[in-house]
Amino acid sequence: MTEPAGQHAARVGSRYAIVAAAFVGLLLISNIVAVKLIAFGPFIVDGGVFLFPLVYIVGDVLAEVYGLKAARRTIFTAFALSLLTSLTIWVTQLSPAADGWENQEAFETILGFVPRIVAASLCGFLVGQLINAWVLDRMRRWTSGRFLRTRLIGSTLAGQLADTVVFCTIAFFGVLEGWDFIGYTALGYAIKCLAEVVLLPITTRVIAAVRRAETRQTEVRPAASAASRANSGP
Repeated sequence: MTEPAGQHAARVGSRYAIVAAAFVGLLLISNIVAVKLIAFGPFIVDGGVFLFPLVYIVGDVLAEVYGLKAARRTIFTAFALSLLTSLTIWVTQLSPAADGWENQEAFETILGFVPRIVAASLCGFLVGQLINAWVLDRMRRWTSGRFLRTRLIGSTLAGQLADTVVFCTIAFFGVLEGWDFIGYTALGYAIKCLAEVVLLPITTRVIAAVRRAETRQTEVRPAASAASRANSGP
């Protein structure tokens, strides 16, 4: 089988590092601001609503343009740094406050380490992103790279389902019971999938832009190398 151009670009292009850094940064920022609850009319969401959908967009870019292996590497890196962030906040919270610093209670209220929620968030992210990348990669192979929008929606439905079920089960099973738990989980899943569908035009444009940039760089490098060899002749 001929290697897809996107995977070749992952080895020779420089944009992968930028996309991966954006993925990790968006995840860390969205996790920090998620501690604030925001009211939009009758709906209550957390601060992560502004950036977390972008995490899935960049995740789609990684899997579609650079391939499953590169996407997994970035996902595991983001997971490790998220875990390190949570542990650092926890250690800082437990450390004795300096004399004259009177914000310990405020620090614990805003950034306080809640093991169950942290575990739910990390596990949901890891499982959801890995499934999203795997499904997108499989569908790309099955369709020979066609039907991008269909593949993006399909991978989103699978990845967000896993993310939502894992997060809600770890965080709220036993706290919410019966239909309350089912309703909360279903509503969260529906909102996440709707956000992904609404942002689909942006996702496809970003994928196309990154792919063009990597293709141009792939074409320029052999030409530059040939010119360099010609100029260094006898």
